Amino acid sequence: MNRTRLLATGLVLSGLLGLVDVISLPFGDGEHPPFVVAVVGAVLGLITLVGAVLAWRGSRAGAVAVIVTRLLSGLSAVPAFFADDVPGALVGAVAFALLVTLAGVALVASALRTRAVTEG
Repeated sequence: MNRTRLLATGLVLSGLLGLVDVISLPFGDGEHPPFVVAVVGAVLGLITLVGAVLAWRGSRAGAVAVIVTRLLSGLSAVPAFFADDVPGALVGAVAFALLVTLAGVALVASALRTRAVTEG
């Protein structure tokens, strides 16, 4: 898999989000997000980081891991929009993170799609 600028940008965005997921685990209060959600997010973040490194080196499986883990991480944040006790600033941060997540996933996925088209 060729590392284009779009792929590199998607991997950097996704890697930064994965890093935030891992680093934020000890800073939660156990309620926002709930501890279990924070642990799952940290695990997904760690897998994202490993996948990003592998994808940076040309691994298609690494790129797929980045896409899957970022989408799962994004899905785990969606309840923040519907829970009554989530502070407004946190809802805004979640919305921003979801937009960046979708951008990163789209950029990484486009690199996979490009390879599939050129091989076919």
